[in-house]
Amino acid sequence: MRFYRVEGFTADEKWTEKNDSLERRRERVRRVALNSHAFNQKLQERNYYFVVDDSHLDISLGIICSDSGCLEKQLLAYLKNIGLELRDFHIEEVTLKNMLDMLRRSDRNDYIDDEDEILEAFDLDRFSSHRFGREFDFGENLISVTRKEDIYRKAAGFLAEEFLIPELDRIYAGKSRSKAGGHPVHYMVQTDDREIRKGMCRLLLEALYANERIGNRRYTFVDFRPGERFSALDYDSLYKSNIGGTMIVRYNANDDSEDDHASAGRETIEILCETMKKYRHQVLTVFCLPRECTKSKIIFYENLGNTCFIELREDFASGDRAKQYLRMLAGEQAIRTDRKLFAGIEAEKGYLATELRSQFDEWYSNKLKSSIYPQYKNTVTISQELKAAKPKGSAYNELMEMTGLSEAKKVILQALNYHKAQKLFADKGMKDDHPAMHMVFTGNPGTAKTTAARLFAQIMKENGLLSKGKLIEAGRADLVGRFVGWTAPTVKKKFEQAKGSVLFIDEAYSLVDDRDGSFGDEAINTIVQEMENHREDVVVIFAGYPDKMEEFLQKNPGLRSRIAFHVPFADYSTDELCSIANLIAGKKGLKIEEEAIEKLAGIFETARISRDFGNGRYVRNVIEKAKMAQAVRLLSMDLDKVTGDDIRTICAADIEPPVPALNKERVPIGFCAA
Repeated sequence: MRFYRVEGFTADEKWTEKNDSLERRRERVRRVALNSHAFNQKLQERNYYFVVDDSHLDISLGIICSDSGCLEKQLLAYLKNIGLELRDFHIEEVTLKNMLDMLRRSDRNDYIDDEDEILEAFDLDRFSSHRFGREFDFGENLISVTRKEDIYRKAAGFLAEEFLIPELDRIYAGKSRSKAGGHPVHYMVQTDDREIRKGMCRLLLEALYANERIGNRRYTFVDFRPGERFSALDYDSLYKSNIGGTMIVRYNANDDSEDDHASAGRETIEILCETMKKYRHQVLTVFCLPRECTKSKIIFYENLGNTCFIELREDFASGDRAKQYLRMLAGEQAIRTDRKLFAGIEAEKGYLATELRSQFDEWYSNKLKSSIYPQYKNTVTISQELKAAKPKGSAYNELMEMTGLSEAKKVILQALNYHKAQKLFADKGMKDDHPAMHMVFTGNPGTAKTTAARLFAQIMKENGLLSKGKLIEAGRADLVGRFVGWTAPTVKKKFEQAKGSVLFIDEAYSLVDDRDGSFGDEAINTIVQEMENHREDVVVIFAGYPDKMEEFLQKNPGLRSRIAFHVPFADYSTDELCSIANLIAGKKGLKIEEEAIEKLAGIFETARISRDFGNGRYVRNVIEKAKMAQAVRLLSMDLDKVTGDDIRTICAADIEPPVPALNKERVPIGFCAA
């Protein structure tokens, strides 16, 4: 199916009269609409002609075309039928989206009665104005008319001698037909480089169109990911709208997804392949997959039956061929090569065009600064500035200033450095990947797990890893429903709430309670599913006691496999507890004298062996109690003699040891001597 726009001008006074009354214009439009309807009825839905707009001398029309034979002759008959003499007009093929816009304008101008009825007549009603834009996500373009020598020259730039160029030879070896007559083969393009994918598809379609293997200049491209749902009717509508043209399907999967992701896309692939086979003689299909996409590719081939496909991939170039390619790139820039350009080429290693272009671009940038424009040789690149830049925001500084937490600090720095590396090395071939950042925090009470999670969320927001950076806390009551059927929706709602943020699940082992088949099990299974669905926009952090968290993870291997980082929060040493005391006091505008610190150290050393020792919380309670004791001490002094330094100082006398607790000794873990 093709869509055309016709534009021209007329000197007919009936169409150009500036002072037309509203009644006369309405009558002319009504007459044109009636005559158009009568003319199109005779065509029996093979083609459809309509006036889009008229602006005095300039007139535009639209054509929906299922049969392009004698198109211009048919257009002249239509113009005569509606009483319009159009001069110097030209016809150009347009996209479906252009046609939909033309129909809406024609409807507004009353040249057609109902755009939806016209779309329905051509089985295009899925694209009607009340649905278009909400349910469809596709793009369109028109094939350029390109000379054969230019196509081959551009193909050489893709290192495509093994795959693309032989197929171009086959296309040009065939006899041109006066009318495209089916497709002996379809295509599967495999590359990780977006520009090479676009370039290969473009050159392929230009060659096919030049040899009349494709009837339409218009082609449609769609993107799908594993697990995305798109109905068979939607696929069918897209293919039907492209009869005589091309469908490019870009399937964004990768082998990192493993079996469960490939299986998640199976239903989508099966529907797509069935539709492709239905229209294989009328619509050319080009599947685009990542270079390493073995599992999904197998599913495609399992469902394509006896359809023939030509695979197109980049070649690997090594040794002299890689150097020859670099010389070609230098020749395109009219610049002489030197040893530095070839220094990184290893004799036995194979290089893709993307890698060689990246190597050339780096050399060329340095060459421009050092030789061609030496006045800029001392300028610092953006990459160098980015590499030296420290993490943004106050939350990172706050975390780094906290006592202990060495593992937590290490993990967040790894995440930030990985994010930075992707920016720095994107032009060198590093994939733009967003790995799952789900974590487990294990530690006793008061070891700053919640505080670290809050700071993690803020740090990721301030440095571009998360969009919102909130901390959404959840426990069993927030995730497990009270009745059958409540749990899964409850979990999904919580993940929706946590989009762009951190979902912090404290005491996660409380979800299961050792009851197989309970609502807790349903909660865990749904959490695992949602962790995968939201791996790019939600970071889940499970927290709890070390031994209980280990038991919890052992119960669900699927959960363990999705957790990227295990972060232990160790109990604080006596020195660290004293440091925390100084930090807490400092935030309150207080200082602790040396004698008081020594007293605190003794108290902390004794408290650390307590079964229910609270680590940082215990320290905070001791300092809060010391503040109250200080207030009592100050009130007992001569008020006129109380100085500002007295008010800001915690003395040893203000430090009170806690009330001894029963069973204060911790039970040692493991075996011990009697």
